[in-house]
Amino acid sequence: MAVKTHDPKEYGDPLVYDPDFHGPLKYRSCTDVLCLLLFLVFIGCWTGIGLYAFLKGNPNVLLVPKDSQGARCGLDSHVLDKPYLFFFDLTKCLQPIPFTGCKTNQVCVRKCPDRAFLYDAATTDINSLICEAGVNPSRYDAQRLVSEGKCAKWYLSSEPVQKRCLPNIFTPHELSRLKNAGENVTGEILDNAKAAISSYVNWEEVGENIVNDIMYSWKHILVGLVLSLVVCIIYIVLMRWIAGVMVWISIVGVLAVMSFGVYFCVKKYQYYKANPVYHQSSVWYETILEKTGTWLAFTIVLSIILLIIFLLLIFLRKRIVLSIALIKEASRAVGAVTASLFFPIFPWAIQVCVIAYAISVALYLSSVGTSEFVVQNLDGNCVCTGNAKDYHTNSPCDPNIFATSCFNVIDRKPCTYARCQFVKMDSSNVITYLHIFNVFGFFWALFFVSGLADMILASTFATWYWTFRKKDVPFFTVTQSMLRTLRFHLGTIAFGSLIIAICTMIRVMLEYIDSKLKKYENPFTKAVLCCCKCFFWCLEKFIKFINRNAYIMCAIHGKNFCFSAKDAFNLLMRNIIRVFVLDKVTDFLLFLSKILVTAGVTSVAYVVFVTDYVHIVDQSSLNYNYAPVIIIGISAFFVTLVFFSVFTMAVDTLFLCFLEDSERNDGSPDKPYFMSKNLMQILGKKNK
Repeated sequence: MAVKTHDPKEYGDPLVYDPDFHGPLKYRSCTDVLCLLLFLVFIGCWTGIGLYAFLKGNPNVLLVPKDSQGARCGLDSHVLDKPYLFFFDLTKCLQPIPFTGCKTNQVCVRKCPDRAFLYDAATTDINSLICEAGVNPSRYDAQRLVSEGKCAKWYLSSEPVQKRCLPNIFTPHELSRLKNAGENVTGEILDNAKAAISSYVNWEEVGENIVNDIMYSWKHILVGLVLSLVVCIIYIVLMRWIAGVMVWISIVGVLAVMSFGVYFCVKKYQYYKANPVYHQSSVWYETILEKTGTWLAFTIVLSIILLIIFLLLIFLRKRIVLSIALIKEASRAVGAVTASLFFPIFPWAIQVCVIAYAISVALYLSSVGTSEFVVQNLDGNCVCTGNAKDYHTNSPCDPNIFATSCFNVIDRKPCTYARCQFVKMDSSNVITYLHIFNVFGFFWALFFVSGLADMILASTFATWYWTFRKKDVPFFTVTQSMLRTLRFHLGTIAFGSLIIAICTMIRVMLEYIDSKLKKYENPFTKAVLCCCKCFFWCLEKFIKFINRNAYIMCAIHGKNFCFSAKDAFNLLMRNIIRVFVLDKVTDFLLFLSKILVTAGVTSVAYVVFVTDYVHIVDQSSLNYNYAPVIIIGISAFFVTLVFFSVFTMAVDTLFLCFLEDSERNDGSPDKPYFMSKNLMQILGKKNK
């Protein structure tokens, strides 16, 4: 059976010589206007949703602690001056109720107690009593209120932890007093109770500590970002003159960094295997890093990545020379239009604003609605009468009615364990739809800004390529490209970004469905969802590839999205071998350059913040030494993405221009090639 071979003519005839074509068209018409109008209407609606959320919502209600009556400490009118949550009997917090504390009375207080207290009817000052909301004890009824559980019988000196009052240091003398008074309280019980409450605020505390570390070391982090910026600029400038050397430095550097990482992980694994650590560190990440399994996993992952990169370089060694020529061509283009190097900072700043806006809208929307309370832990010892007679566990309730109508059967005191607790904000289904709209708006706006930057850069580099005498490239090329794109092609960008946003939204919905169905453990459902997620992931990558090339063709020829995508796809398919030989290998080499720059800056940060080789930073003032290192590393990678995105766009644009140049021209005096002499020499072409 004969195997069908690839026939370039299946994807249209090669482009023919056009004496009037000299690069991006100056006279063109607006494209995809309807999609632009749709995008503007969408942005208007998204803005309206944001205004509604900001006016109706208050994200603080989701974060502040709440007392037993559902009052939000520091926010609700009657506890506006009481921002801290106090627990009557901390020993009952060993089995806490999520997000609401534990099975004991909780009240909002102005400040956490700064001394130990044990009720004594003969000597206690009633001003030392901490009681439920609305209870004002006097010396005549203090003992009754304490016995009924409406006032705390004892407490220890505390400090606020995420606005919850938790004992800081308890002395043997204080515990002895409680024990002598008949209170079954030990240091171990209090430690466990503190841990039970802290487990729900631990990550908030971690976040707060990280923020404190950032505030303390923000100047050093800023220096790290500036260092990343300088290294990127130096790297790109050097690429202009010694592209081949810099590419090989990137290859060798990445291999060296990965090899050292494997060696470092092996040494750590051997050390902790020989010296196992049995104690639990007070710092959560140190506990993880002290396990042999952690370093074994790091060793395996790094070894696999190193092996993959090494094998790719072996198989692509003959293609690297061609890719270096294309990278050098891109370096010349970036060097000739210096403004293009710094242009991505502006769309990057806009994308940051889009992310901040979407997150803010999501937080405010989550707080829109009314508070929902349900009955918790209602047992036979607690009965409800009057308006609360129909209450049962998990039924909706009113805190005020519960407080007046529910009591213990034996002593008719307030219920010991049963509570009417706040559980969530009750909002209509409309809020859910607004959340979906916000997520979709986030994707569409983000991809729109990215597409706008791509088309402006594509127009810039296409202008450079199709200028036969490179010294005649206009000085304000970036500005002209920006004005041309904003005037004629916002609709095309809206169309392309809409397609990607829809595909991404489908993937997000599949992930959500998968998370909801995990509890059923159905192999068939898992397989179907896995196939769907894989399909849409591949589809999203393909669409992004088509979009990028469609933007380039639109920037050059001024056609709408569909025609531009068709022309780009046909051009690439007619030269499919060159696509894999040049374009994809070049992307891989630029990726190695990003990794090298990021690894270099992160290594410097590691030496400064973690090791003792330099003493620039007072490491004792940091909660987590690795926090600034990780932030600098992530920031450095994004800085490289911003700057190297110019290179990536230059490579993709010049590659398409090169393919079109090869089809339109043949090197004769009437139809000369526009490509550089170096590129013509590498590809065996020349102008006659």
